[in-house]
Amino acid sequence: METGAVPRRGKTAGEDGLHAVRWLYERAGDALAAERQRWLLWLPVCFGLGIAGYFSAATEPPLWAGPLGALASLLALAVCRRFPLRRFVIAAVLVTALGFAVAQVRSALVEAPRLKGNWGPATLSGQVLSVEQRARGWRFLLRPEAMAGLSATELPAVVRVTAHRIEGELRPGSWVELRARLRAPSAPTMPGAFDFARKAYFERIGGIGFALGPVSLQPAPQDPAAEGARGLPERWSLFWAAARQTIAEGVSALLPGQSGAVAVALITGQRGAITEETREAMRAAGLAHLLAISGLHMGLVSGILFYVLRAALALSPGLALFHPIKKWAAVAAGLGAFVYLCLVGATIPAQRAFIMVGIVLLAVLLDRRAISLRLVAWAALLVLLFSPESLVSASFQLSFAAVVALVASYEAWDRRGRAAAGERGWTQRLAIYVLGIALTSLIAILATSAFAAFHFQRLAVFGLLANLIAVPLTAFVIMPAAVLGLALMPFGLEALGFLPMGWGIELLLAVATTVAGLPAALVQVPPMPLWGLSLVVFGGLWLCLWQGRWRFWGILPILLGACSPAAFDPPDLLVSGDGRLVALRDAERRLWLADLRASRFVIDSWRRGSFSAEVRNWNSGPAPPGGALTCDPQGCLYRRAGAVAAISLDPRGIGDDCARADVLVSLEPLRRQPCRGPALVIDRFDLWRRGGHAVWLGPEGPRATSVREVQGLRPWSSFPEEKR
Repeated sequence: METGAVPRRGKTAGEDGLHAVRWLYERAGDALAAERQRWLLWLPVCFGLGIAGYFSAATEPPLWAGPLGALASLLALAVCRRFPLRRFVIAAVLVTALGFAVAQVRSALVEAPRLKGNWGPATLSGQVLSVEQRARGWRFLLRPEAMAGLSATELPAVVRVTAHRIEGELRPGSWVELRARLRAPSAPTMPGAFDFARKAYFERIGGIGFALGPVSLQPAPQDPAAEGARGLPERWSLFWAAARQTIAEGVSALLPGQSGAVAVALITGQRGAITEETREAMRAAGLAHLLAISGLHMGLVSGILFYVLRAALALSPGLALFHPIKKWAAVAAGLGAFVYLCLVGATIPAQRAFIMVGIVLLAVLLDRRAISLRLVAWAALLVLLFSPESLVSASFQLSFAAVVALVASYEAWDRRGRAAAGERGWTQRLAIYVLGIALTSLIAILATSAFAAFHFQRLAVFGLLANLIAVPLTAFVIMPAAVLGLALMPFGLEALGFLPMGWGIELLLAVATTVAGLPAALVQVPPMPLWGLSLVVFGGLWLCLWQGRWRFWGILPILLGACSPAAFDPPDLLVSGDGRLVALRDAERRLWLADLRASRFVIDSWRRGSFSAEVRNWNSGPAPPGGALTCDPQGCLYRRAGAVAAISLDPRGIGDDCARADVLVSLEPLRRQPCRGPALVIDRFDLWRRGGHAVWLGPEGPRATSVREVQGLRPWSSFPEEKR
């Protein structure tokens, strides 16, 4: 062999590798250039990626970070105008930086004073902003005017109060005085759980709590300057809150019980009067989406108005032949949709649905095609622009996941020539309609399953069966009757609409109860990790937004993400942030607690978050299998996987626990009693400083994660190290 052969072979291999990279680069550039018309669809995706980057930061980024990144990307974009692939990537970075900056600005704009801890019992007075009747009592938002012990600059912008006794008729705009006990919005119950503090921050809620005793109405203060300073937005909000309450009271008077509670939810968006039993039946039947105002409701309201008005105008030949009655009906339907949006409180799914309905009706006015993924992209971008915090909410994710999948499926079907089917008989049309509902429900279920596993850790097995009955019932009976009742309400004839609506809802609840009673109707699944959900989202977007064959590569990350719950490692020990609740999880998926009468919300969150099948009291019944649990008045010892965890309830037993435990959880501070034996010590001071903890036991040693590590030190967190 010649001596020069080896170097030449290596050089050839290097050239081949470089050629392969260049070939892939050119193919990717060609594919992107071929899908130029679809680039716009990735605009909200990149914008949302920037928002996600902001919310995933461990500390609050400086305000210049987002604008600086956008400026740098803009300069790079100007340099690389001739390279399609580079231009696409840099444009994506630019939009991502803009999303990051918008989230920063929004966070700064909504910042308001919050309670730093517990407040009260003390006297509170202020103006009611909204009222919602619940299964027991009322819950209302209040703008405080005076709170004992707090100065005017320390008053929260809004507080949320639950009351059981009200003296008089409480309405939005009323001035009240009450004695209450409030606290700061709660941090997540465990690492990775729902962050209510973040949600409350963007709603400017600085305290939540309960009224102690009755809520008494007070005369409005005579201060015209303060009244004028509130401005049009607040008066607009109070007007619709009052209208919402009036309609809810009228519906409840005609439809008592749960049928009335569901009717109120469908008309006004207020779901407080729906009992937990009804909610659970709807969840188990896969019908919970019907209780949240979304595209189905908004589309039905606008569609009913459009077709009824158009049919009424068509009765006049002069109007039908010489005037654009279709466009007149579209304008009226748009106004009706806007009224419905205001009535239901403009929730995130309702905003998305209204934007899409508005663009569809605008397309009717302009004689353009209505339904497309561009419509969905613009709707998503507008929602994220004005409410970037909605990106991390379950409602936004579930809503847009279902819509993107459905519209992408519709476009794929439309490209294959749906119009070529020709005329069909009524039996064929009925069969196609039923098949369409089934296919639509199946696509929506598949598109939202990953989000349901991530947020709620459960899946409805028979959701397709229930939706085959519930969706036509809602479309043809419940919502048309609701529109009729609302239209007749000013004339006192609302019973003509609301009573049939109630009959339809009773049938809907019967369907939900029947399906929920089937064996294994609601299956608990392990929590999906964030990286798994990210893979599913990326793969789903890749599959739906592109049109070429390369879109099928999105199936791979979807499958990988769908398998991610199999890697879930449940914690062995959970401790609440207030130090009042400790739970142990055994190998049989049972969660053991000292007191089952503690917060139901925390216990249910722990059960789902740890993938536990049941909850038991360790003070009664057999000890957890797979380990040994021994308790005395001073605390408990739990042995599992070769490790010992001690839960100290009395400081006098700290010495013994320190000597024999690998993990020590003390509900008292240990500052004055150093404990150097265990590998991991969690005391009351750690809980106050870092929030709730999750602990894993194993032969390699214990490890722990706190709420603060996951939540970070952000404007909505309330840990003592946070600096503002």
